[in-house]
Amino acid sequence: MPAPSRDLTDTVVAVTGAGGGIGGATVGLALEAGARVVAGDLRADGLDRLVEEWGPGRLVTVVGDVRVETTAEALVAAGVEAFGRVDSVVANAAVGFYGGILDYSSEQVELMVDVTVKGTVWLARAAVRQFRSQGGGGDVVIIGSVAGLMIGGGKEAVYSATKGAQINLGYALDRELRSEGIRTTVIAPAGVNTAFAAADGRFGEGDPSSGPFMEPADIAGAVLHTLQQPRRMRTELWTMWSLAEKH
Repeated sequence: MPAPSRDLTDTVVAVTGAGGGIGGATVGLALEAGARVVAGDLRADGLDRLVEEWGPGRLVTVVGDVRVETTAEALVAAGVEAFGRVDSVVANAAVGFYGGILDYSSEQVELMVDVTVKGTVWLARAAVRQFRSQGGGGDVVIIGSVAGLMIGGGKEAVYSATKGAQINLGYALDRELRSEGIRTTVIAPAGVNTAFAAADGRFGEGDPSSGPFMEPADIAGAVLHTLQQPRRMRTELWTMWSLAEKH
């Protein structure tokens, strides 16, 4: 007997940071599962590639900066306009820089805090407004990191602080919203082979594509599994590690 699974056909999923990596993989798996998707990103080029691959029928895109509250509102509004509703949001957009507490510029610190923390808060607020308006509950999925649990590597204090904020936001939202049928899940992976991970300096001269790290599709699969859980259950925090990593 197969495990019970919630059908995502024609449900509407909005994803930030969808232009590549985990976000792009999440968009693809959601579409394969029959969902309709609103894909958001700061830049249009990654979104254009998604449209080229999947076509415009069940996919709409929104270009915008998640640091601005109106971007989250536009993402949700695009789903409502195109598909009549939004059932799930995935807060995936994030920024991280690797280095000691004094190695970041003030601009880099502000960028990490604003994108990762404010961007998640704005999306959650826009989603909850829509969920309450349409009824039937919904899902808020946050892509966090094990760094937010103080079990990441060193030299990532500010990044860890932003990821810790996401985890605590998720727990608090769960307590606030679960009675309304709104589920909040934080998925917290360790090292993932993405352009994000390669660019932030944490691997030094190493290449994450050659290391024993997870792939974006692994994390996207966890997102889809979370959304496909029967609505009688929820996952609060899911940590994910490659088999070779230690903590």
